Amino acid sequence: MSEQMTEARRKFLSRLSLGAGGIISALIGLPVLGFLVAPLFERVGREWRGVGAVGDFEKGKTTEVRFEDASPLAWAGVTGKTGAWLRHQPDGQFAAYAINCTHLGCPVRWLPEAELFMCPCHGGVYYSDGTVAAGPPPRPLVRYPVRVRNGLVEILTSPTPIT
Repeated sequence: MSEQMTEARRKFLSRLSLGAGGIISALIGLPVLGFLVAPLFERVGREWRGVGAVGDFEKGKTTEVRFEDASPLAWAGVTGKTGAWLRHQPDGQFAAYAINCTHLGCPVRWLPEAELFMCPCHGGVYYSDGTVAAGPPPRPLVRYPVRVRNGLVEILTSPTPIT
């Protein structure tokens, strides 16, 4: 065999290997890229969820309410449930606050004696209107829209808010 044929064969096999490697990389890489980029284009689920009748909530009191998350996965089970702090204002209006601290997403508790929300993890404190009173939280508690429809209090849910 001549040296020219050997060199031509080497070039051909080299190009064939590179082409096959490129095709295989594309076959593996494109689905991975799609998996990583797809959430950027998904619509965020928002849905009105009933949390109880107006009469179930005493004026001037803050109550924890539970409902199904707006974007639960089919296999989420118990983790597909979330909640909010629902405050029935003395004037009859309702306000709903996320149960997650805006610092690192830890659950906040309502302390009725002090009329404050408190994050026990890092010492975040919020007033009854959700504004920051002390600690590391950078923003007020996330507030959900609330409406009363046919005597039922409903919260416009969205995916669990995190920092």
